[in-house]
Amino acid sequence: MLAFKMKPVYKRVLLKLSGEALMGEQDFGISSDVIASYASQIKEVVELGVEVAIVIGGGNIFRGLSGSVQGIDRVTGDHMGMLATVINSLALQNAIEKLGIPTRVQTAMEMRDVAEPYIKRKAIRHLEKGRVVIFGAGIGNPYFTTDTAAALRAIEINAEVIAKATKVDGIYDRDPVKCCDAVKYDRVTYTEVLLKSLKVMDATAISLCYENELPIVVFNSLVEGNIKKMVLGENIGTTVVKGDEI
Repeated sequence: MLAFKMKPVYKRVLLKLSGEALMGEQDFGISSDVIASYASQIKEVVELGVEVAIVIGGGNIFRGLSGSVQGIDRVTGDHMGMLATVINSLALQNAIEKLGIPTRVQTAMEMRDVAEPYIKRKAIRHLEKGRVVIFGAGIGNPYFTTDTAAALRAIEINAEVIAKATKVDGIYDRDPVKCCDAVKYDRVTYTEVLLKSLKVMDATAISLCYENELPIVVFNSLVEGNIKKMVLGENIGTTVVKGDEI
């Protein structure tokens, strides 16, 4: 019975990590405690036989939109944000490999001295060999978020789910920080996410997931062990699916 409970419900997952979560209690940068927790949780999942790909944001270092407020050209700002995601990718790679799990960073912008260029077939081959693959630099183009990059890469590598790791325990009808009576959804449709402007992923990412019937699980990744619980199919967070699947 125990062996049955420990069997993952997903073979290949795309884990979307937010840059902001990497800050922990800090105001900027990378928390060593948070990144060590992520690395430990990812190791647990890999040891279950799950193939793990990761897209990580850069908001803990720089966001393109915030650069626009400071007078930085939007395209330049977005490229700076892409570089921030590469910094986070390299930090996460280092933390995971310290635990003995082979990891590769692939970037949408070429920087061969620190990472491989993104090649779909090579990424899939790494996953099949048990390596964690971290996709940095978004999709390499301005005006597209790392949420969209996560959806696109997940579809390209045939991931079975996007695990959207956040600092909250799911999707609510209102901001749970501001509204104590906010209601949490266990399941919600892509259409509801768009019509109700629920803060999950941007509209482009949601549309890609809808068109390709790719489910999204939104959960609190800062709770130790939650990534493992998610791949084992435990009822944590909120799942986004097509309407006819509810």
